Amino acid sequence: MTNQFYKKKNGIKLNDILLELGKNKQKFNPVIKDIKELETATKFDITFFNSINYLNILKVSKTQTIITNKKFLHLIPKKIKVIEVSNVLLSVYKITSLFYPDSLKENYDTEVSIIENKKYKKLKVGKNVLVGKNVNIGKNCTIGHNTIIESNVEIGENCNIGCNVILKNTIVGNNTNILDGSVVGKKGFGFFPSKKGNIRYPHIGSVIIGNNVEIGCNNTIDRGSLSNTIIGDGTFLDNQVHIAHNVKIGKNCIITGQVGFAGSSSIGNNVLIGGQAGISGHLKVGDNVQIGGGSGVIKNIPSNTKVMGYPAKNIRKFLRESR
Repeated sequence: MTNQFYKKKNGIKLNDILLELGKNKQKFNPVIKDIKELETATKFDITFFNSINYLNILKVSKTQTIITNKKFLHLIPKKIKVIEVSNVLLSVYKITSLFYPDSLKENYDTEVSIIENKKYKKLKVGKNVLVGKNVNIGKNCTIGHNTIIESNVEIGENCNIGCNVILKNTIVGNNTNILDGSVVGKKGFGFFPSKKGNIRYPHIGSVIIGNNVEIGCNNTIDRGSLSNTIIGDGTFLDNQVHIAHNVKIGKNCIITGQVGFAGSSSIGNNVLIGGQAGISGHLKVGDNVQIGGGSGVIKNIPSNTKVMGYPAKNIRKFLRESR
């Protein structure tokens, strides 16, 4: 699918990538279509592998070109061409910037203007609402005062967008409420520490919000790096929830106040999370899970489980140990 928020540079060949990484050119020099995550990469794309957590996805990936380091060389199927590097994520940063030269820019949208509500069907707007180019807004929506909707954002039907909301790099479904003060679609907190200073990681993903969702006041939801940040249908987020890049939240979840999700965590359907709980990155929480308030989740949680505490454990065990 074409990236509607960032323009991709076409005609990039394998040797262009090798040159960017400081590697020697090769005789076999095919065009590389894009850089993508393991799960979505096609045989024409380049991807990367740097964690054993994604081994099952690696086994079924369609890619023919992959970046990895010496530690994981033995895990890569022989049919895949390997580019060995010392720092996988730094190499991904370089390649992403090659395909998407503007991806590190996080300036405000200079092409926004006061919204013309006559352009949209049955739209009610407050004062000082700004909208960018190529914005789609479905019928019967309302938008509060001082809200900014940047270019190429899509909003479904019967949605209510509050006051002082910023939407960028975002697609919103139908019947969804985004309450006052929320910032959706900003870049994620991705960087590489180095002796010369921190290096920002480009974020070319989006935020995809489903139907019948509620986003509470002052939520911050980061867009994805290579993949998208996703919030499933029917999920409700309380006030002051933070969702980092690439997080996937399933359907009909209830997330209460001050919960934080680290990057690339995956949450199943019908999950309940109490206030001030924290979910570490790259974890998988199953369906129908209940997580008590103030808990710290630092490992995967299977479906149909109740946990609490730090580190989060079976709630019966937690209560026994707390007596």
